[in-house]
Amino acid sequence: MISRPKGTNDIYGEEIEYWQYFEKAARKVAGVFGFQEIRTPIFEMAELFIRSVGDETDIVQKEMYTFEDKGHRLLCLRPEGTAAVVRSFIENNMVSEGLPRQVYYIGPMFRYERPQTGRQRQFHQFGAELIGSSSPLADAEMIWMSVFLLEELRLHRYTLHINMLGCQKDRESYKAALKDYYKDKLGAVCPDCRRRYETNVLRLLDCKVDACQPIKEKAPELTEFLCPECRDHKGQVSQILIENNIDAIWNTRLVRGLDYYTGIVFEVKYPFKETVFDLLGGGRYDHVIEQLGGNATPSVGFACGIERMVATMREEKAIAEPAALCQVFVLSIGEEAKKESLKITDFLRKRGISVQHDLMGRNIRNQLKYADKQRALYTIIIGEDELDKGVYLVKEMETGDQIEVESSWVENYILEKLTAL
Repeated sequence: MISRPKGTNDIYGEEIEYWQYFEKAARKVAGVFGFQEIRTPIFEMAELFIRSVGDETDIVQKEMYTFEDKGHRLLCLRPEGTAAVVRSFIENNMVSEGLPRQVYYIGPMFRYERPQTGRQRQFHQFGAELIGSSSPLADAEMIWMSVFLLEELRLHRYTLHINMLGCQKDRESYKAALKDYYKDKLGAVCPDCRRRYETNVLRLLDCKVDACQPIKEKAPELTEFLCPECRDHKGQVSQILIENNIDAIWNTRLVRGLDYYTGIVFEVKYPFKETVFDLLGGGRYDHVIEQLGGNATPSVGFACGIERMVATMREEKAIAEPAALCQVFVLSIGEEAKKESLKITDFLRKRGISVQHDLMGRNIRNQLKYADKQRALYTIIIGEDELDKGVYLVKEMETGDQIEVESSWVENYILEKLTAL
């Protein structure tokens, strides 16, 4: 037997219903906020992510799936969605359509990392990008949209963490202070932190190793190095969130894992069993479009891993009850009854009703069992006696109640019942 590759999953049965529920909610929220879907290729030139995400990030150093095609081009399965959206924005001259551009995406991403709950090597993201605005309103809009999505999914136990990373000048001053603080502590930190000290000192604050936490907690705070403009931007974002009743924790240690973030960054944390998921995250990336060959264009976005969202939704029982796999099952016994069942099936399907009928030649008892497994709302029962009397049985599956309905009226009876739901 050939098994699926490590770090991938088959999604089916009850779980796929959660995925569909999430996707429906995400598209609804995107529409409410005025975002249009964009679909980019699953593979891109590897240079796209090296230049945008940062060549010293874990994604580029350890996790990207790169390969050379037959034309000797170095390609990469996309590890994240923002860089691909930016490439599309530049290549397709979307700026000519007016700013801001507000787009969202849903699709698979690929990173080589240790599989765990809610994290796979092929994983899926929903993300949204707002391109073209430097206003604090744009930052607040993306945070608002993130919270709106969580509430739409009935996930209420989240905490929202926000930080201000400042402008380029602020960060350079802060990096110098951070480097000075860590220089006599390198023997006490993990190997990754020692490497980050030389390559990207800001990411020392992103370390999750327990032994590094006490040192990190005493490090200088970035907010001490903010210029007046960045302090003002931070204050405006905070005020907008307060006025819109969005609770936020200002977390001065939050830096996010990608190099392209500038200004406001944010994460949503959510309790999951004995741990806490980073369920959603994003922020401002004002220099990426310029780095990739476009004109300087301020931008902000967020993304969430659908696997983690679905795991959290299942843990929280966010779907009150599974949806019916069909609304109506037409049960028939005998050839004449089968002909009648097909006519009814055709009539109802043409009116948008989900209908199944027996394809296995089962007896009446097993057809009823199958209808129950499909969570049918109603079962129409047609046998020889029903044909002779011109009256069919309609069974309401939840209550077990049955009623006789004239054969000429049964389709309209079902339509009336389903319309009333």
